[in-house]
Amino acid sequence: MNRPQLEALLADVAAGRLAPEAALERLTHFPFEELSFAKVDHHRALRQGLPEVVYCEGKAPEQVIAILERLQRADGGFLGTRIAEDQARQVIAHFPQARWNRLARTVVLPAEPAESAIGPPLLVVSAGTSDLPVAEEAVEVGLACGLLVERLVDVGVAGLHRLLAASEQLRRAAVIIVVAGMEGALPSVVGGLVRVPVIAVPTSVGYGASFGGISALLAMLNSCAAGVAVMNIDNGFGAAVAAFRILKGIPPGGEAA
Repeated sequence: MNRPQLEALLADVAAGRLAPEAALERLTHFPFEELSFAKVDHHRALRQGLPEVVYCEGKAPEQVIAILERLQRADGGFLGTRIAEDQARQVIAHFPQARWNRLARTVVLPAEPAESAIGPPLLVVSAGTSDLPVAEEAVEVGLACGLLVERLVDVGVAGLHRLLAASEQLRRAAVIIVVAGMEGALPSVVGGLVRVPVIAVPTSVGYGASFGGISALLAMLNSCAAGVAVMNIDNGFGAAVAAFRILKGIPPGGEAA
């Protein structure tokens, strides 16, 4: 349940349109609903501005569906990340209106009919095509958060002219997420070109000495471009939520503006 939903519920009670008993029934599982295998946090949207997001990896398909059902009932929609193909097919069969992005490994059911997002965009930049799964995760999460999202793909430092050709797109972004594997140099380059927040995401893409993304992670942590924020390896989800907090003015643990 989010803030507008709770305000509408209380207004209906105050105006006599809804009996207190009926309102209490709707709040039966507030702030969380306990299942045998999970505690579904229905209070999170009030605390943080976003409903709980389901990390699907390691869960049985029926567990994923049960949690998504509770979130859909309370919030009108849901977002699941790191969903495997067998899980996703069962979720889509259960929720035909949900959107599955196979590359991003996300499944989304918007709480309301999609509206065209307005305002300065979040730009998700990927160094190479192999980085696209992580970049697409950031894109899908950003869209689920209601942000205007743009993509800039395959502009790694091995062909720097490709990035420079997109300078206008870089300048109009409000926040930039830069996803890169290998040596992880791209966020430093972008961070030296723009004045807006840059969020770097190292990926596990690379040859043996990349150590599953650790080389890119360390390079980004040692960026010579001041103020580049760095997420964990392959964490496109975390980068998009951080961008949402920046763009919506939500401090950690705070309330929606």
